[in-house]
Amino acid sequence: MLRVGSQAACMACRNLVSTNMGVRFRVPLQKLHPLSRAIHHRYSGNTNPQRPPHRTAARYFTSMSRLPMRPPKPPPGSGGRSHQQQRHFWVARLASRLLKLRYILLGTAVGGGYTAKKTYEEWKDMLPDFSEYNWIIPDFVWELSEQIDLDKLAQALPEMEEIAKLLPDFDKIGENFTFLKSLLSSETSGDPPLKATDSSAAATHDTSDKQYKKSSDKEKLDQLQEELLRTQLKYQRMLERLEKENKELRKVVLQKDDKGIHQRKVKKSLIDLYSEVLDILSDYDANYNTQDHLPRVVVVGDQSAGKTSVLEMIAQARIFPRGSGEMMTRSPVKVTLSEGPHHVAMFKDSGREFDLTKEEDLAALRHEIELRMRKSVKEGQTVSSETISLSVKGPGIQRMVLVDLPGVISTVTAGMASDTKETIFRISKAYMQNPNAIILCIQDGSVDAERSIVTDLVSQMDPHGKRTIFVLTKVDLAEKNLASPSRIQQIVEGKLFPMKALGYFAVVTGKGSTGESIDSIKDYEEDFFQNSRLLRDGMLKAHQVTTKNLSLAVSDCFWKMVRESVEQQADVFKASRFNLETEWKNNYPRLRELDRNELYEKAKNEILDEVISLSQVTPQHWESILQKKLWERVSTHVIENIYLPAAQTMDSGTFNTTVDIKLKQWTDKQLPHKALEVAWETLQEEFARFMAEYKGKDQDDIFDKLKEAVKDESIKRHKWNERAMDSLRVIQHNALEDRSITDKPQWDAAIQFMEETLQSRLKDTESVIRDMVGPDWKQRWMNWINRTPDQHIRNETKNELERLLKLHDEHTAYLANDEVTTVRKNLEGRAVEVDPVLIKDTWHQLYRRHFLQKALAHCSLCKRGFYYYQRHFVDSELECNDVVLFWRIQRMLVITANTLRQQLTNTEVRRLEKNVKEVLEDFGEDMEKKSHLITGRRVQLAEDLKKVREIQEKLEAFIDSLHKEK
Repeated sequence: MLRVGSQAACMACRNLVSTNMGVRFRVPLQKLHPLSRAIHHRYSGNTNPQRPPHRTAARYFTSMSRLPMRPPKPPPGSGGRSHQQQRHFWVARLASRLLKLRYILLGTAVGGGYTAKKTYEEWKDMLPDFSEYNWIIPDFVWELSEQIDLDKLAQALPEMEEIAKLLPDFDKIGENFTFLKSLLSSETSGDPPLKATDSSAAATHDTSDKQYKKSSDKEKLDQLQEELLRTQLKYQRMLERLEKENKELRKVVLQKDDKGIHQRKVKKSLIDLYSEVLDILSDYDANYNTQDHLPRVVVVGDQSAGKTSVLEMIAQARIFPRGSGEMMTRSPVKVTLSEGPHHVAMFKDSGREFDLTKEEDLAALRHEIELRMRKSVKEGQTVSSETISLSVKGPGIQRMVLVDLPGVISTVTAGMASDTKETIFRISKAYMQNPNAIILCIQDGSVDAERSIVTDLVSQMDPHGKRTIFVLTKVDLAEKNLASPSRIQQIVEGKLFPMKALGYFAVVTGKGSTGESIDSIKDYEEDFFQNSRLLRDGMLKAHQVTTKNLSLAVSDCFWKMVRESVEQQADVFKASRFNLETEWKNNYPRLRELDRNELYEKAKNEILDEVISLSQVTPQHWESILQKKLWERVSTHVIENIYLPAAQTMDSGTFNTTVDIKLKQWTDKQLPHKALEVAWETLQEEFARFMAEYKGKDQDDIFDKLKEAVKDESIKRHKWNERAMDSLRVIQHNALEDRSITDKPQWDAAIQFMEETLQSRLKDTESVIRDMVGPDWKQRWMNWINRTPDQHIRNETKNELERLLKLHDEHTAYLANDEVTTVRKNLEGRAVEVDPVLIKDTWHQLYRRHFLQKALAHCSLCKRGFYYYQRHFVDSELECNDVVLFWRIQRMLVITANTLRQQLTNTEVRRLEKNVKEVLEDFGEDMEKKSHLITGRRVQLAEDLKKVREIQEKLEAFIDSLHKEK
């Protein structure tokens, strides 16, 4: 069209000139108007080599408006017709003006089309390349795309009228461009040829027209600027609507993939891989400080400057606890942001997902974060350096890792620890001194800039501003309160603060109330900047406002820093791995590299094997050790409180009555408890014995502390079944009530049991007497030792009391007062002063020995007394009631041991095994407990090797994915 129009314009020029001159011949090319000659050369193919062929016709049309159309010279012989020449001149002038207007309009249309095409190409190049994300879209989507109903899709698309409403008014834009072009042409070059040939009236008209145009220049420019701003906002809203539709589509696709329609395993996202590396590094406790050299976005600012609000706007959810003026962020919070089908949050060490679209889940998440913060703060402190790790996923969220730090304070207030200010500075510097950390510096725009503390801190850590992004919050309050809004312009241009930054942003993160939603804040922010004179007057650029632009810029900066530094960090870990592997090979060449968790699993299996071995103990072994231990526990009570008091009555009826009463009391109160204590101690000893036996079978001594702790904790938790005590009491009472010995072997066994018991007691008594009186003459002669004065007194007292026993063989167990006086006087006659208490004490041991000796002699006589017992003969010499007592005790011991053995094998061993498993499970979940019980350089070296390998592998996987995304 342009070519045909240019040819038509050329022919019109030629015809018009030749017709006005009255001449019917073709004008020579050299005498044509320069513009006509240029057009002729352009479209006749005879192009001037000095004019490149790629120039567009619009340039010639534009220059045409500044070239007047000169009338050709009159032919010879027509010199007297001035009126006719003047008429032809005005006709030519009018034609040139019409052609000028035509080409201006045509040039404007062509130039506008070219500009629109160039703008579209630039906008298209700004869009990201989604070809790398084809793996996200399942195969069934492409199959379903062929079955989409195009009619329904066309109905779902917006109508052309709605789209036309969003398009700019091209007529007004054309008028504005025409006005600007005429204004510029009149101001710069003017129209000298016309001025030379115009009359005075035309000059006066042009002068008045210029004055009128100059008077309306400012108004026209303001209207044009407002029109362009409105057009930009319309396009932005259209893009936001398309982005929302894209989010919904991606959400549906990811939901179907999660439900299993797409069977191919979805790979982890880049940000998830990177966050896993940071989580492992935060737990890596070694001498390598490489965890501080991986990038993350560090959010710092003064207290109540809006740090948390900015992070919430980026995460698109109210996830942090809020307070009015008080410190809420008490420990660093690492937030990993990524895109996902559902808007959810999750802690690193928890499997619960918080649905961020539900207010109750948001409240629960804020409460959980507050609890974790307070739990991390030690007693007497206000803030903590322990990091809380949180991940947030949702549609349209920019991928990055941010760390929200406690706000910087200038004064320590009441209720805070005295070192709170220094602690916050130390934590902030520890994160910001990382050379690859991106510092997101938050400044409150509603307060005086001179009160800022964080800007000085940031300028110290990043003096050149190579990794700092400055954010001015509460701009709505700043614009309302500041008398000079240009101060905001100075801040965002980096001219007010001494610090430097990569970029400056102005945002609005709230309307002043705590219950407002993120969507309402976004709408308020957009409305504010749309109507703000800061943006309208050019104080702020469009790309410097809104949290959306901020999140895009921070995400781009974060990933740029990651790409520049991650490979260097991977090389560092390769070197660390080589050093650790070399140390292991030199020190533990024949051992596997088992870390603490693997060693714990190995020890756990060994302990469970040892517990199972308890079930393999034979019933005879259980009953034997139970019977032996039970008698050791109750023998003293039986002899001292039952047998001796009853036997010293010297009467058969009194003996049996006393024995029955004391046995009944014993059974009701003490015996069942003693039996259960014995059974529990026996179970513990057998458990410890098996663990000790396994320890000697080439077991690793690194497990000793763990096994001992498991044994103690299991025994501590084990509670004997109390219901067994009642049944055991009944069984023991019935066993002691039985007095009938049915056969001779039982009789002989009872006599043997009695003899062994009495001999043991007699041996103990004689040992006590020897200690009382000291060494005899043989020991004194052989060992050159003498008696002490007390032993000498006791020896003299013993000799005097032995003479008394020889005179009265059937003496009772207690001395009378006159007998004590007689013994004392006899000793005083030999110059031995003695106390009556010492006499009675010595008598007790001597009479005990005398009685036990007589009981043993009587026991020997009772060996042949079973016949008389069976026939119920009454004979003073063969009345063996004491043998019957010991038979009852022995039978009770056998029955009790059998009962306890059944309870042990059937119930308690399994309960102990269950307790051991529970203890092992609890210890397995407590990393601090495992670290305390499984220690040593070998364990630490294996732990470091595992962590370094895991970090290196994840870094390599992350780098591979990063290269693929490129």
